[in-house]
Amino acid sequence: MFETTPSRAERQSKFQPRELSRKTHFPQSRLHPCARFEITTVMNEVFRPVEAKRFQTALSRFDEANARDPHHEAFEGQLHPREWLYSRWLSDWVLKLSPGASEALRLAARCQHLRRWEIPRASYPMDRAGYLRWRADLKKFHAEKSAEILREVGYDETTIRRVQELNLKQLFPNDPETRVLEDALCLVFLEHQFAALAAKTTEDKIISALRKSWGKMTPAARDQALKLNYGDRERRLLELALAPAPSSS
Repeated sequence: MFETTPSRAERQSKFQPRELSRKTHFPQSRLHPCARFEITTVMNEVFRPVEAKRFQTALSRFDEANARDPHHEAFEGQLHPREWLYSRWLSDWVLKLSPGASEALRLAARCQHLRRWEIPRASYPMDRAGYLRWRADLKKFHAEKSAEILREVGYDETTIRRVQELNLKQLFPNDPETRVLEDALCLVFLEHQFAALAAKTTEDKIISALRKSWGKMTPAARDQALKLNYGDRERRLLELALAPAPSSS
């Protein structure tokens, strides 16, 4: 079922279009120490923002906000603010799946979980109803905060509404760009979060979650998911989730 996992260099060469790099530095004094490194925005032959400086400023503002996350996660030998790192993973997958992604989709990927830590799960009842309220409030919060930044850097209301529409997945599954974003969200989960969740969740629950995610993914995203590098337990769980249901006869 699973293919041999290509190296990181092979994956990058396969998915990245011919590019020119535009590099931006955040003001060092305003960033969390773990986020003081260079930010690179890809400008390629299939994408040109309407106003390059405005687009870059918006991405930098999103990154700067997420760099203040007090929670950190290790990746490739370094600790990074969690939501900053998540936004980079999500942006990377969006561009791998859709190198010609629109400006609105690129913005939406970068602000999907903007300042998420400010509304912790523990502030709501630890039951199903509390979880649903938390998720609903988070969506509104992300949409409001991203809109504030987009207005401040000069985006028009039409673009802002489109970014929010993508973040809220209001047109899923009929809108192609919303499907790209959902695919990217699922792939970030499988590549970076699946193992940790599987370690603290019962098999029945994780298999159910995998089936739900798989059902929302396009064939192209499923192909990418099957190429990811899984541990033995995660591979077995995914195989169980994808196995045909036993016949009732």
